[in-house]
Amino acid sequence: MALDAGAPWRCGAEGLTLKIRLTPGSSRDSIEGAEQFGSETVIRARVRAVPEKGKANDALVRLVAGWLDVGVSAVRLVSGGKSRLKSVLVEGDARLLEEAVKSRLAIWG
Repeated sequence: MALDAGAPWRCGAEGLTLKIRLTPGSSRDSIEGAEQFGSETVIRARVRAVPEKGKANDALVRLVAGWLDVGVSAVRLVSGGKSRLKSVLVEGDARLLEEAVKSRLAIWG
């Protein structure tokens, strides 16, 4: 898979911020890799929860926490509350989290 617009994350002082395109109301909860969306690269995620009263956002936070093996309290939505494009902050050592994301996506070696 060739991705043109860089990594779908950003390292910061608080941790790692992920760019995620969420599909709510899916048949399963999953992180499905990275894809081009417009001019940027995003992580593709699906959740069973519906997009009402924050249910899909809460499901995304739990999904990301499980995917990266961190506590739910270390993950929070920082933008995109009512959009399919989200920014999710995972608090902790940004470099260690970046390595975990790279290994799970298996495209940035």
